[in-house]
Amino acid sequence: MSEEQIQFSEANALTKRVFETLKRHPKRIVFTEGEDERVIRVARRMVELQIAAPILLGDKLRIRALAAKIGVKLDFVNVMDPKQSSDLDLFCRRLEKMEKYRGREVADAREMMARPHNFAAMMIQYSQADGMVSGNKAQPVTIYRALMNFVKPMPGVPKLFSVVAMVAPHLQHFGSEDMLFLTDCGVNPKPDVNELAISAIEAGKLARHFMGRTPRVALLSHSTHGSMPTDSSKKVVAATAMARELAHRQMIELDIDGELQADVALDLKAAETKLADSRAETPADVLVFPNLDSGHIAFKLLQHVGGAQVYGHLLMGLTRPAAQVPVTVSEESLLGTAAMVGAEAIKFRQMYPDGEVE
Repeated sequence: MSEEQIQFSEANALTKRVFETLKRHPKRIVFTEGEDERVIRVARRMVELQIAAPILLGDKLRIRALAAKIGVKLDFVNVMDPKQSSDLDLFCRRLEKMEKYRGREVADAREMMARPHNFAAMMIQYSQADGMVSGNKAQPVTIYRALMNFVKPMPGVPKLFSVVAMVAPHLQHFGSEDMLFLTDCGVNPKPDVNELAISAIEAGKLARHFMGRTPRVALLSHSTHGSMPTDSSKKVVAATAMARELAHRQMIELDIDGELQADVALDLKAAETKLADSRAETPADVLVFPNLDSGHIAFKLLQHVGGAQVYGHLLMGLTRPAAQVPVTVSEESLLGTAAMVGAEAIKFRQMYPDGEVE
């Protein structure tokens, strides 16, 4: 396929906003698995849209040969081999210092830091890139380990978790603007009450950033407001109360409700029938699932059966923006995910202009 034949879909309600924002504030996005036709095409598209400065990690000769084979120009795309980078020695020294602080020794710092995921994580931690996208050729555990080892965690967020953004204008009851934010669909198998509450807050803040308004956050269950009390539904009730308290304490405007069945959260007619009050005036924008099984199954069904466009997983709980995409990721999804990581980097710079989180 030549460069002239490459086709990307028109920007949708979510990506249009993100692209417009990034055109004013382009960011440096590092892709850890650059030896991939999809990544090369997406990098080129980002340059064409003037929304980012892509950095592709991998063997330079292989990446350039692959780009030539598919007819894609790499002008303004930075291709970098961690093994040959001038930053490798610096990153090794930083790694040794970090491990010494942790009371550990590094057997082979160069070998560890030459791994693309570790190298990219160190790049975003030390502001040599603004965001990281990984997973198109790697297992999730490899990505999570690199980020947790080299990127400073966000204070007050106990565990790494993920959010996926989905857009589906063709589906009924799909949020108030044809988009939904779902959590946790990729990382934390059995969140406790505190973890559920914090994921609701952080996902709500993320949705607020991308939607530009106060989102409605629904903590989901098989039960609605005590209709079928079980240990699992009671956990969601407790998490809802904690999330509201946290939002109040942090002075964050979020409309939080739970425990709710999925139809009550999304369909106003179902809400009117099942709720004893009139709180559900708009559909939910954020869905918080009680465990990883339910979240992952739901988003896969929405994607593969419902035809929703998915972006993410955006990884939360870190002081730098990063995303883990599936190995089956489409170019459309990869482009939108990378753009959302860039938009998150803008928010980080606005909140922490000196580049550090206390």
